[in-house]
Amino acid sequence: MTDLAIRTENLGRNFGSLKAVDSLCLEVPRGIIFGFLGPNGAGKTTTIRLLLGLLEPSGGGGQVAGFDIVSQAGLVRTSCGALLEHPGLYERLTAEQNIEFYSRVYCLKNVERASRSKELLTHLGLWERRKERVGEWSKGMKQKLAIARALLHRPQILFLDEPTAGLDPVAAAALRRDLDQFVAYEGVTVFLTTHNLAEAEKLCDRVAVINKGKLLAEGPPGELRSGSSGVKVEIRPVNPVTPDILKIIQARPEVSSIDIQDSCLYLTLNPGAGTAPLVSLLVSLGVEVEEVRKTRLSLEESFLKILEEENK
Repeated sequence: MTDLAIRTENLGRNFGSLKAVDSLCLEVPRGIIFGFLGPNGAGKTTTIRLLLGLLEPSGGGGQVAGFDIVSQAGLVRTSCGALLEHPGLYERLTAEQNIEFYSRVYCLKNVERASRSKELLTHLGLWERRKERVGEWSKGMKQKLAIARALLHRPQILFLDEPTAGLDPVAAAALRRDLDQFVAYEGVTVFLTTHNLAEAEKLCDRVAVINKGKLLAEGPPGELRSGSSGVKVEIRPVNPVTPDILKIIQARPEVSSIDIQDSCLYLTLNPGAGTAPLVSLLVSLGVEVEEVRKTRLSLEESFLKILEEENK
């Protein structure tokens, strides 16, 4: 068995003249949470549909769970679970009835249906409420049940398209915690799309950035932060920084961008740039510097910088 859960080779999909997915090459190791990031219309959902064999590629190909996404699309879907745009729940039924229905769809045997239902609902904190109608539940509880539905048949790979969208912070944090535990407990590989970059930074072992169908960057979140975005420097001056001084700093080749918040300067430096020359310049211009703090950009800031560089 290969160590890769997903592999694509120049995978593409056109809709008329629009290249929704353009020569995508991905390798997703087994047993990780993989974040697939991009703005609206970047090609994320189309990629998932290609990987699940729901769309036929215009070019290239790929393997999911060891099966070809075109010639073995049925086996791909049997090996995967998915929670896409809709949770796929019957709101007039109870949680228990929903799980029973989907267990039969997956052809689980009677004993396995009962044990798997209790296992998943207990793990997700839903067992005591299994007799309640789903329509009366919060969105966070429905999302948990939808994930239980997708995991019933013990898939190798779980595809999740914006699973925490619309959830309050408490429900979103609980769902992230459950996903993290499922990877460890069940050994499932999670392919996750999200607009929440802070979520991806906390949850994902690797991430890929896609825009206009093209893969722009891929790797561990820390690698993307350090490789694409240099550093962020917070400089706290004693006396106000004049507009003329700001123009001088902004013109420096080391500086990618500059911002002022609450009298503090926030500089984004280009990769490889040093902080000391800028601090010395400020002092020579009459600015008294009280404090200097240097940090890496967040994944969200790095993501925006990657897109900005692509659009230049």
